[in-house]
Amino acid sequence: MDRILITGATSGIGRAMALTLAQAGYAVLALGRNRAALAALSAEAPGIEGIALDLADHAGLAEALAGRAIDVLVNNAGMMPRPGPFASMEPEAIGRTLAVNLADTLALTRLVLPGMLARGAGHVVFTGSSAAHAPGAGFAAYAASKAGIAAFATALRAEVSAHGLRVTELVPGRVETGLYSGVLPEEARAAMYHDGHALQPQDVADVLLAVLRLPARASVTRVDLMPTRPVSPVPLS
Repeated sequence: MDRILITGATSGIGRAMALTLAQAGYAVLALGRNRAALAALSAEAPGIEGIALDLADHAGLAEALAGRAIDVLVNNAGMMPRPGPFASMEPEAIGRTLAVNLADTLALTRLVLPGMLARGAGHVVFTGSSAAHAPGAGFAAYAASKAGIAAFATALRAEVSAHGLRVTELVPGRVETGLYSGVLPEEARAAMYHDGHALQPQDVADVLLAVLRLPARASVTRVDLMPTRPVSPVPLS
């Protein structure tokens, strides 16, 4: 049974991924900061083990994962800064965006990758964003962080594919999650999803499961998953 580590597993896309993969028979390590949410997740589906840690706690992660063989790493955790002009963005918000979305993801991948290389098998998955490939006004730092993920995935694939490892970038468009809940008023967030055209977390989880079920000889490098119909614009501050 493959063991899958999923970051950002307590809500949204990560939670849907954890439940979907556990129900499909995978052993899931669900990483997140919210202990109560992790406990609820583990209770909902046998096969899910919660790890309550901040992704920035690199030493804690190394200790928690010591001796565990990770077959699939799903780098899903991420955050959205308040949309708006980059010129007025707080430096702290820029740093946190780059840390959570890029630097901490690279650090965890560096931790898990040697074991995969030693076994000659493994799969690294990134939840990217369409903002990395078609960035727009008001999302400069976020787009930069996700573009970094896209470039990292491409370069990493070039390094490890000869060793039997696969690297996949999932590139969803607008997904109805709580990503904007801390940076936009509830009425503004509700307006973004009122037409019902946004993707749902389950859509991304279903794509991940399909990718993982492919034989080891087949490598899906990138999946673009977009809403069929146009979605409402994000209100900019």
